[in-house]
Amino acid sequence: MGEMDEGKLLLSLALPIMLSMLVQALYNIVDSIYVARVSEDCLSALSLAFPAQNIMIGLGTGTGVGVSTLISRALGRRDAKAASHVAGNAVFLAVCCWALMALFGIFGADAFIHSQTDIAEIRGHADSYLRIVTIGSLFMYMQMTMEKLLQSTGLTRLSMWTQMFGAVTNIILDPFFIFGWCGLPAMGTAGAAIATVLGQAAGMTLGIILHRRRNHEIRIVRDDLRPDWKIIKAVYRIGFPSVVMMVVGSATNYMMNRILIGFTPTAIAVYGSYFRIQSFFFMPVFGLNSGMIPIIGYNYGACKKERIYRTFRYSVLYASFFMVLGFLLFQFMPGALLGIFSPSENMLAIGIPALRRISISFLFAGFCIVAGSVCQALDKSAASLAVSVLRQLVALVPAAWLLAKTGDVNMVWWSFPIAEIISLAASAFFLRAAFRHMEHVLGERQDDTQQEI
Repeated sequence: MGEMDEGKLLLSLALPIMLSMLVQALYNIVDSIYVARVSEDCLSALSLAFPAQNIMIGLGTGTGVGVSTLISRALGRRDAKAASHVAGNAVFLAVCCWALMALFGIFGADAFIHSQTDIAEIRGHADSYLRIVTIGSLFMYMQMTMEKLLQSTGLTRLSMWTQMFGAVTNIILDPFFIFGWCGLPAMGTAGAAIATVLGQAAGMTLGIILHRRRNHEIRIVRDDLRPDWKIIKAVYRIGFPSVVMMVVGSATNYMMNRILIGFTPTAIAVYGSYFRIQSFFFMPVFGLNSGMIPIIGYNYGACKKERIYRTFRYSVLYASFFMVLGFLLFQFMPGALLGIFSPSENMLAIGIPALRRISISFLFAGFCIVAGSVCQALDKSAASLAVSVLRQLVALVPAAWLLAKTGDVNMVWWSFPIAEIISLAASAFFLRAAFRHMEHVLGERQDDTQQEI
Protein backbone atom coordinates (compact mmCIF):
# COMPACT_ATOMS: atom_id res chain seq x y z
CA MET A 1 0.00 0.00 0.00
CA GLY A 2 2.77 2.42 0.84
CA GLU A 3 5.55 1.37 -1.55
CA MET A 4 4.36 -0.25 -4.81
CA ASP A 5 4.00 1.85 -7.97
CA GLU A 6 0.57 3.47 -7.71
CA GLY A 7 -0.64 2.49 -11.17
CA LYS A 8 0.27 -1.16 -10.67
CA LEU A 9 -1.05 -1.17 -7.10
CA LEU A 10 -4.35 0.33 -8.20
CA LEU A 11 -4.79 -2.27 -10.92
CA SER A 12 -3.77 -5.13 -8.64
CA LEU A 13 -6.38 -4.10 -6.07
CA ALA A 14 -9.08 -2.86 -8.42
CA LEU A 15 -9.05 -5.41 -11.26
CA PRO A 16 -10.50 -8.26 -9.20
CA ILE A 17 -13.20 -5.93 -7.86
CA MET A 18 -13.87 -4.58 -11.35
CA LEU A 19 -14.21 -8.10 -12.73
CA SER A 20 -16.56 -9.10 -9.95
CA MET A 21 -18.64 -5.98 -10.56
CA LEU A 22 -18.80 -6.80 -14.26
CA VAL A 23 -20.21 -10.16 -13.27
CA GLN A 24 -22.57 -8.28 -10.93
CA ALA A 25 -23.67 -6.15 -13.88
CA LEU A 26 -24.07 -9.30 -15.95
CA TYR A 27 -26.44 -10.96 -13.52
CA ASN A 28 -28.42 -7.73 -13.10
CA ILE A 29 -28.91 -7.60 -16.84
CA VAL A 30 -29.61 -11.34 -17.08
CA ASP A 31 -32.49 -10.86 -14.64
CA SER A 32 -33.94 -8.24 -16.96
CA ILE A 33 -33.32 -10.28 -20.12
CA TYR A 34 -35.22 -13.23 -18.68
CA VAL A 35 -38.00 -11.06 -17.27
CA ALA A 36 -38.37 -9.17 -20.57
CA ARG A 37 -39.10 -12.50 -22.26
CA VAL A 38 -42.11 -12.85 -19.97
CA SER A 39 -43.52 -9.42 -20.88
CA GLU A 40 -42.64 -5.75 -21.26
CA ASP A 41 -44.81 -5.08 -18.20
CA CYS A 42 -42.48 -7.27 -16.12
CA LEU A 43 -39.49 -5.26 -17.35
CA SER A 44 -41.28 -2.02 -16.42
CA ALA A 45 -42.05 -3.53 -12.99
CA LEU A 46 -38.34 -4.01 -12.26
CA SER A 47 -37.77 -0.36 -13.15
CA LEU A 48 -40.45 0.74 -10.68
CA ALA A 49 -38.89 -1.39 -7.93
CA PHE A 50 -35.38 -0.13 -8.71
CA PRO A 51 -35.47 3.13 -6.66
CA ALA A 52 -36.25 1.25 -3.43
CA GLN A 53 -33.80 -1.52 -4.28
CA ASN A 54 -31.18 1.15 -4.88
CA ILE A 55 -31.73 2.55 -1.38
CA MET A 56 -31.23 -0.96 -0.01
CA ILE A 57 -27.93 -1.26 -1.87
CA GLY A 58 -26.97 2.27 -0.88
CA LEU A 59 -27.20 1.48 2.84
CA GLY A 60 -24.72 -1.35 2.37
CA THR A 61 -22.46 0.62 0.05
CA GLY A 62 -22.26 3.68 2.28
CA THR A 63 -21.63 1.58 5.37
CA GLY A 64 -18.95 -0.30 3.45
CA VAL A 65 -17.20 2.92 2.39
CA GLY A 66 -16.95 4.03 6.01
CA VAL A 67 -15.84 0.61 7.24
CA SER A 68 -13.26 0.19 4.49
CA THR A 69 -11.78 3.64 5.10
CA LEU A 70 -11.52 3.18 8.89
CA ILE A 71 -9.96 -0.28 8.58
CA SER A 72 -7.42 0.96 6.02
CA ARG A 73 -6.43 3.86 8.24
CA ALA A 74 -6.08 1.59 11.26
CA LEU A 75 -3.85 -0.80 9.33
CA GLY A 76 -1.86 2.16 8.04
CA ARG A 77 -1.17 2.98 11.71
CA ARG A 78 -0.33 -0.71 12.36
CA ASP A 79 -3.29 -1.01 14.73
CA ALA A 80 -4.80 -4.44 13.96
CA LYS A 81 -6.91 -4.43 17.14
CA ALA A 82 -8.71 -1.25 16.09
CA ALA A 83 -9.25 -2.68 12.59
CA SER A 84 -10.86 -5.81 14.05
CA HIS A 85 -13.09 -3.71 16.30
CA VAL A 86 -14.33 -1.76 13.27
CA ALA A 87 -14.96 -5.06 11.45
CA GLY A 88 -17.07 -6.39 14.33
CA ASN A 89 -19.20 -3.26 14.29
CA ALA A 90 -19.59 -3.69 10.53
CA VAL A 91 -21.32 -7.02 11.15
CA PHE A 92 -23.62 -5.38 13.69
CA LEU A 93 -24.50 -2.63 11.21
CA ALA A 94 -25.25 -5.20 8.49
CA VAL A 95 -27.94 -6.74 10.72
CA CYS A 96 -29.37 -3.29 11.47
CA CYS A 97 -29.58 -2.43 7.76
CA TRP A 98 -31.39 -5.71 7.07
CA ALA A 99 -33.93 -5.10 9.85
CA LEU A 100 -34.70 -1.65 8.46
CA MET A 101 -35.23 -2.87 4.89
CA ALA A 102 -37.24 -5.92 5.98
CA LEU A 103 -39.67 -3.63 7.80
CA PHE A 104 -39.97 -1.54 4.64
CA GLY A 105 -40.62 -4.65 2.56
CA ILE A 106 -43.38 -5.85 4.90
CA PHE A 107 -45.16 -2.56 5.47
CA GLY A 108 -44.14 -0.13 2.71
CA ALA A 109 -43.45 -1.96 -0.56
CA ASP A 110 -47.03 -1.90 -1.82
CA ALA A 111 -47.50 1.81 -1.17
CA PHE A 112 -44.17 2.63 -2.81
CA ILE A 113 -45.04 0.84 -6.05
CA HIS A 114 -48.65 2.04 -6.11
CA SER A 115 -47.48 5.66 -5.86
CA GLN A 116 -45.80 5.32 -9.26
CA THR A 117 -48.47 3.62 -11.38
CA ASP A 118 -52.12 2.58 -11.34
CA ILE A 119 -51.61 -0.22 -13.89
CA ALA A 120 -52.63 -3.30 -11.91
CA GLU A 121 -50.52 -5.87 -13.76
CA ILE A 122 -47.30 -3.87 -13.48
CA ARG A 123 -48.01 -3.17 -9.80
CA GLY A 124 -48.46 -6.85 -9.03
CA HIS A 125 -45.14 -7.83 -10.61
CA ALA A 126 -43.25 -4.99 -8.89
CA ASP A 127 -44.83 -5.59 -5.45
CA SER A 128 -43.80 -9.24 -5.27
CA TYR A 129 -40.26 -8.56 -6.50
CA LEU A 130 -39.58 -5.71 -4.09
CA ARG A 131 -41.01 -7.48 -1.07
CA ILE A 132 -38.86 -10.57 -1.56
CA VAL A 133 -35.54 -8.76 -2.13
CA THR A 134 -36.01 -6.48 0.88
CA ILE A 135 -37.08 -9.18 3.35
CA GLY A 136 -34.22 -11.40 2.16
CA SER A 137 -31.62 -8.61 2.20
CA LEU A 138 -29.72 -9.97 5.24
CA PHE A 139 -27.68 -12.15 2.88
CA MET A 140 -26.82 -9.17 0.68
CA TYR A 141 -25.67 -7.03 3.62
CA MET A 142 -23.54 -9.81 5.08
CA GLN A 143 -22.02 -10.55 1.69
CA MET A 144 -21.15 -6.87 1.20
CA THR A 145 -19.61 -6.74 4.68
CA MET A 146 -17.36 -9.73 4.01
CA GLU A 147 -16.30 -8.23 0.70
CA LYS A 148 -15.30 -4.95 2.35
CA LEU A 149 -13.29 -6.74 5.05
CA LEU A 150 -11.37 -8.61 2.37
CA GLN A 151 -10.88 -5.52 0.21
CA SER A 152 -9.68 -3.40 3.13
CA THR A 153 -6.78 -5.77 3.77
CA GLY A 154 -5.80 -6.04 0.10
CA LEU A 155 -7.44 -9.44 -0.49
CA THR A 156 -9.40 -8.16 -3.47
CA ARG A 157 -9.08 -11.41 -5.41
CA LEU A 158 -10.90 -13.26 -2.67
CA SER A 159 -13.53 -10.51 -2.61
CA MET A 160 -13.91 -11.00 -6.35
CA TRP A 161 -14.55 -14.73 -5.93
CA THR A 162 -17.16 -14.01 -3.27
CA GLN A 163 -19.12 -11.69 -5.50
CA MET A 164 -18.67 -13.82 -8.60
CA PHE A 165 -19.90 -16.92 -6.79
CA GLY A 166 -23.07 -15.14 -5.73
CA ALA A 167 -23.61 -13.68 -9.19
CA VAL A 168 -23.10 -16.96 -11.03
CA THR A 169 -25.45 -18.72 -8.61
CA ASN A 170 -28.09 -16.10 -9.38
CA ILE A 171 -27.62 -16.45 -13.14
CA ILE A 172 -27.94 -20.24 -12.96
CA LEU A 173 -31.05 -20.16 -10.78
CA ASP A 174 -32.89 -17.40 -12.70
CA PRO A 175 -34.53 -19.51 -15.43
CA PHE A 176 -35.53 -22.22 -12.96
CA PHE A 177 -37.60 -19.82 -10.88
CA ILE A 178 -38.68 -17.34 -13.60
CA PHE A 179 -39.82 -19.89 -16.21
CA GLY A 180 -40.46 -22.89 -13.96
CA TRP A 181 -37.78 -25.30 -15.14
CA CYS A 182 -37.55 -28.83 -13.70
CA GLY A 183 -41.08 -28.83 -12.33
CA LEU A 184 -40.80 -25.58 -10.36
CA PRO A 185 -43.70 -23.12 -10.72
CA ALA A 186 -43.13 -20.26 -13.21
CA MET A 187 -42.98 -17.20 -10.94
CA GLY A 188 -41.86 -14.39 -13.27
CA THR A 189 -40.51 -11.37 -11.39
CA ALA A 190 -41.01 -13.11 -8.03
CA GLY A 191 -38.80 -15.93 -9.30
CA ALA A 192 -36.11 -13.40 -10.29
CA ALA A 193 -36.22 -12.02 -6.74
CA ILE A 194 -35.90 -15.49 -5.17
CA ALA A 195 -32.91 -16.29 -7.39
CA THR A 196 -31.31 -12.99 -6.38
CA VAL A 197 -31.70 -13.71 -2.66
CA LEU A 198 -30.33 -17.26 -3.01
CA GLY A 199 -27.36 -15.94 -4.98
CA GLN A 200 -26.63 -13.44 -2.21
CA ALA A 201 -26.84 -16.22 0.37
CA ALA A 202 -24.27 -18.21 -1.60
CA GLY A 203 -21.95 -15.20 -1.84
CA MET A 204 -22.30 -14.50 1.88
CA THR A 205 -21.40 -18.09 2.77
CA LEU A 206 -18.25 -18.06 0.66
CA GLY A 207 -17.31 -14.61 1.99
CA ILE A 208 -17.50 -15.78 5.61
CA ILE A 209 -15.42 -18.87 4.84
CA LEU A 210 -12.71 -16.88 3.02
CA HIS A 211 -12.59 -14.21 5.71
CA ARG A 212 -12.16 -16.72 8.52
CA ARG A 213 -9.53 -18.77 6.69
CA ARG A 214 -7.50 -16.17 4.80
CA ASN A 215 -7.96 -12.73 6.36
CA HIS A 216 -5.21 -12.85 8.99
CA GLU A 217 -5.07 -9.09 9.66
CA ILE A 218 -8.62 -8.95 11.01
CA ARG A 219 -9.73 -11.31 13.78
CA ILE A 220 -13.23 -10.59 15.05
CA VAL A 221 -13.93 -11.70 18.61
CA ARG A 222 -17.22 -11.54 20.51
CA ASP A 223 -16.44 -8.19 22.14
CA ASP A 224 -15.91 -6.64 18.71
CA LEU A 225 -19.56 -7.33 17.84
CA ARG A 226 -20.82 -5.04 20.59
CA PRO A 227 -21.87 -1.69 19.13
CA ASP A 228 -19.28 1.02 19.68
CA TRP A 229 -21.09 4.28 19.00
CA LYS A 230 -17.86 6.15 18.46
CA ILE A 231 -16.94 3.77 15.64
CA ILE A 232 -20.48 3.79 14.23
CA LYS A 233 -20.46 7.58 14.21
CA ALA A 234 -17.10 7.58 12.41
CA VAL A 235 -18.35 5.01 9.87
CA TYR A 236 -21.31 7.17 8.92
CA ARG A 237 -19.42 10.43 9.07
CA ILE A 238 -17.45 8.99 6.16
CA GLY A 239 -20.06 6.73 4.57
CA PHE A 240 -23.35 8.53 5.26
CA PRO A 241 -22.92 10.84 2.26
CA SER A 242 -22.71 7.70 0.11
CA VAL A 243 -25.97 6.49 1.63
CA VAL A 244 -27.59 9.86 1.03
CA MET A 245 -26.25 9.94 -2.52
CA MET A 246 -27.90 6.60 -3.20
CA VAL A 247 -31.11 7.89 -1.61
CA VAL A 248 -30.86 10.97 -3.79
CA GLY A 249 -30.32 8.70 -6.79
CA SER A 250 -33.34 6.65 -5.82
CA ALA A 251 -35.46 9.78 -5.39
CA THR A 252 -34.29 10.85 -8.83
CA ASN A 253 -35.23 7.51 -10.37
CA TYR A 254 -38.59 7.65 -8.63
CA MET A 255 -39.35 11.11 -9.99
CA MET A 256 -38.06 10.19 -13.45
CA ASN A 257 -40.39 7.18 -13.45
CA ARG A 258 -43.29 9.47 -12.66
CA ILE A 259 -42.29 11.86 -15.44
CA LEU A 260 -41.80 9.11 -18.01
CA ILE A 261 -44.98 7.18 -17.26
CA GLY A 262 -46.83 10.33 -18.26
CA PHE A 263 -45.81 9.44 -21.82
CA THR A 264 -46.04 5.63 -21.83
CA PRO A 265 -44.98 2.64 -19.66
CA THR A 266 -42.59 1.75 -22.50
CA ALA A 267 -40.51 4.82 -21.61
CA ILE A 268 -40.00 3.34 -18.13
CA ALA A 269 -38.91 0.04 -19.70
CA VAL A 270 -36.36 1.99 -21.77
CA TYR A 271 -35.15 3.86 -18.68
CA GLY A 272 -34.71 0.61 -16.75
CA SER A 273 -32.94 -1.04 -19.69
CA TYR A 274 -30.54 1.90 -19.92
CA PHE A 275 -29.58 1.54 -16.28
CA ARG A 276 -28.82 -2.14 -16.70
CA ILE A 277 -26.72 -1.60 -19.83
CA GLN A 278 -24.78 1.35 -18.44
CA SER A 279 -23.82 -0.72 -15.40
CA PHE A 280 -21.29 -2.54 -17.61
CA PHE A 281 -19.34 0.72 -17.80
CA PHE A 282 -20.14 2.32 -14.45
CA MET A 283 -19.65 -0.82 -12.33
CA PRO A 284 -15.96 -1.15 -13.31
CA VAL A 285 -15.45 2.50 -12.35
CA PHE A 286 -17.09 1.88 -8.97
CA GLY A 287 -14.83 -1.17 -8.63
CA LEU A 288 -11.87 1.02 -9.47
CA ASN A 289 -12.92 3.37 -6.67
CA SER A 290 -13.15 0.45 -4.26
CA GLY A 291 -9.51 -0.28 -5.01
CA MET A 292 -8.56 3.39 -4.85
CA ILE A 293 -10.14 4.24 -1.48
CA PRO A 294 -7.97 1.88 0.64
CA ILE A 295 -4.83 3.17 -1.10
CA ILE A 296 -5.71 6.79 -0.40
CA GLY A 297 -6.86 5.93 3.13
CA TYR A 298 -3.62 4.08 3.89
CA ASN A 299 -1.38 6.82 2.50
CA TYR A 300 -3.44 9.52 4.20
CA GLY A 301 -2.77 7.71 7.48
CA ALA A 302 0.90 7.32 6.50
CA CYS A 303 1.26 11.00 5.46
CA LYS A 304 2.33 10.21 1.86
CA LYS A 305 0.54 12.89 -0.13
CA GLU A 306 2.39 12.40 -3.43
CA ARG A 307 1.15 8.82 -3.57
CA ILE A 308 -2.37 10.13 -3.08
CA TYR A 309 -2.02 12.52 -6.03
CA ARG A 310 -0.58 9.86 -8.31
CA THR A 311 -3.30 7.38 -7.32
CA PHE A 312 -5.93 9.97 -8.21
CA ARG A 313 -4.41 10.63 -11.64
CA TYR A 314 -4.26 6.94 -12.49
CA SER A 315 -7.85 6.51 -11.34
CA VAL A 316 -9.13 9.28 -13.61
CA LEU A 317 -7.21 7.78 -16.54
CA TYR A 318 -8.62 4.30 -16.05
CA ALA A 319 -12.16 5.57 -15.36
CA SER A 320 -12.13 7.69 -18.51
CA PHE A 321 -11.26 4.65 -20.59
CA PHE A 322 -14.45 2.85 -19.54
CA MET A 323 -16.62 5.92 -19.97
CA VAL A 324 -15.36 6.64 -23.49
CA LEU A 325 -15.86 3.00 -24.43
CA GLY A 326 -19.44 3.17 -23.18
CA PHE A 327 -20.05 6.40 -25.08
CA LEU A 328 -18.87 4.87 -28.37
CA LEU A 329 -20.99 1.74 -28.00
CA PHE A 330 -24.10 3.73 -27.05
CA GLN A 331 -23.59 6.02 -30.03
CA PHE A 332 -22.97 3.37 -32.70
CA MET A 333 -24.80 0.27 -31.40
CA PRO A 334 -27.91 1.41 -29.49
CA GLY A 335 -30.26 -0.92 -31.34
CA ALA A 336 -28.07 -3.95 -30.68
CA LEU A 337 -27.79 -3.06 -26.98
CA LEU A 338 -31.56 -2.76 -26.60
CA GLY A 339 -32.07 -5.91 -28.66
CA ILE A 340 -31.15 -8.14 -25.73
CA PHE A 341 -34.41 -7.12 -24.00
CA SER A 342 -36.71 -8.42 -26.75
CA PRO A 343 -37.90 -4.85 -27.47
CA SER A 344 -41.08 -3.88 -29.28
CA GLU A 345 -40.91 -1.44 -32.20
CA ASN A 346 -42.15 1.28 -29.87
CA MET A 347 -39.41 0.51 -27.35
CA LEU A 348 -36.74 0.77 -30.08
CA ALA A 349 -38.20 4.03 -31.36
CA ILE A 350 -37.92 5.57 -27.89
CA GLY A 351 -34.77 3.74 -26.78
CA ILE A 352 -32.32 4.38 -29.63
CA PRO A 353 -32.33 8.20 -29.36
CA ALA A 354 -32.43 7.84 -25.57
CA LEU A 355 -29.16 5.87 -25.40
CA ARG A 356 -27.41 8.22 -27.81
CA ARG A 357 -28.36 11.36 -25.93
CA ILE A 358 -27.84 10.05 -22.40
CA SER A 359 -24.39 8.63 -23.24
CA ILE A 360 -23.00 12.10 -23.92
CA SER A 361 -22.90 12.45 -20.13
CA PHE A 362 -20.41 9.55 -19.96
CA LEU A 363 -17.66 11.83 -21.25
CA PHE A 364 -17.76 13.78 -17.98
CA ALA A 365 -18.90 11.11 -15.53
CA GLY A 366 -15.56 9.30 -15.03
CA PHE A 367 -13.85 12.32 -13.50
CA CYS A 368 -16.88 13.16 -11.36
CA ILE A 369 -17.15 9.66 -9.88
CA VAL A 370 -13.45 9.47 -9.00
CA ALA A 371 -13.43 12.99 -7.57
CA GLY A 372 -16.35 12.15 -5.28
CA SER A 373 -14.63 9.05 -3.92
CA VAL A 374 -11.38 10.95 -3.32
CA CYS A 375 -13.31 13.52 -1.29
CA GLN A 376 -14.82 10.73 0.80
CA ALA A 377 -11.42 9.13 1.44
CA LEU A 378 -10.05 12.53 2.55
CA ASP A 379 -12.83 13.20 5.10
CA LYS A 380 -14.72 15.55 2.78
CA SER A 381 -17.71 13.33 2.21
CA ALA A 382 -20.11 16.26 2.39
CA ALA A 383 -18.64 17.50 -0.89
CA SER A 384 -19.65 14.29 -2.65
CA LEU A 385 -23.13 14.68 -1.23
CA ALA A 386 -23.39 18.27 -2.39
CA VAL A 387 -22.38 17.33 -5.94
CA SER A 388 -24.83 14.44 -6.02
CA VAL A 389 -27.73 16.60 -4.85
CA LEU A 390 -26.76 19.32 -7.32
CA ARG A 391 -26.50 16.91 -10.24
CA GLN A 392 -29.69 14.99 -9.66
CA LEU A 393 -32.24 16.97 -7.69
CA VAL A 394 -31.20 20.48 -8.70
CA ALA A 395 -30.23 19.80 -12.34
CA LEU A 396 -31.43 16.46 -13.72
CA VAL A 397 -35.02 16.23 -12.44
CA PRO A 398 -35.96 19.89 -13.05
CA ALA A 399 -34.41 19.73 -16.53
CA ALA A 400 -36.31 16.52 -17.30
CA TRP A 401 -39.56 18.03 -16.00
CA LEU A 402 -39.14 21.16 -18.13
CA LEU A 403 -38.17 19.19 -21.23
CA ALA A 404 -41.20 16.91 -20.71
CA LYS A 405 -43.35 20.00 -21.16
CA THR A 406 -42.46 19.89 -24.86
CA GLY A 407 -44.62 16.78 -25.15
CA ASP A 408 -41.74 14.84 -26.75
CA VAL A 409 -40.27 12.05 -24.62
CA ASN A 410 -37.05 12.15 -26.69
CA MET A 411 -36.33 15.66 -25.39
CA VAL A 412 -36.30 14.38 -21.79
CA TRP A 413 -33.06 12.45 -22.35
CA TRP A 414 -31.07 15.68 -22.86
CA SER A 415 -31.41 16.30 -19.13
CA PHE A 416 -28.62 13.76 -18.47
CA PRO A 417 -25.73 15.54 -20.26
CA ILE A 418 -26.99 18.90 -18.93
CA ALA A 419 -26.79 17.60 -15.36
CA GLU A 420 -23.37 15.97 -15.84
CA ILE A 421 -21.78 19.18 -17.12
CA ILE A 422 -23.00 20.97 -14.00
CA SER A 423 -21.64 18.08 -11.90
CA LEU A 424 -18.24 18.37 -13.60
CA ALA A 425 -17.80 22.00 -12.56
CA ALA A 426 -18.89 21.30 -8.98
CA SER A 427 -16.69 18.17 -8.69
CA ALA A 428 -13.58 20.10 -9.78
CA PHE A 429 -14.30 22.83 -7.22
CA PHE A 430 -14.80 20.46 -4.27
CA LEU A 431 -11.88 18.23 -5.23
CA ARG A 432 -9.53 21.19 -5.15
CA ALA A 433 -10.85 22.11 -1.69
CA ALA A 434 -10.35 18.50 -0.48
CA PHE A 435 -6.73 18.47 -1.65
CA ARG A 436 -6.08 21.78 0.10
CA HIS A 437 -7.53 20.34 3.31
CA MET A 438 -5.30 17.27 2.93
CA GLU A 439 -2.21 19.43 2.49
CA HIS A 440 -3.07 21.34 5.67
CA VAL A 441 -3.73 18.23 7.77
CA LEU A 442 -0.61 16.40 6.62
CA GLY A 443 1.47 19.52 7.15
CA GLU A 444 0.30 19.73 10.77
CA ARG A 445 1.05 16.03 11.34
CA GLN A 446 4.57 16.45 10.01
CA ASP A 447 5.14 19.51 12.24
CA ASP A 448 3.93 17.55 15.29
CA THR A 449 6.24 14.64 14.41
CA GLN A 450 9.26 16.95 14.07
CA GLN A 451 8.49 18.56 17.43
CA GLU A 452 8.32 15.14 19.10
CA ILE A 453 11.69 14.24 17.60
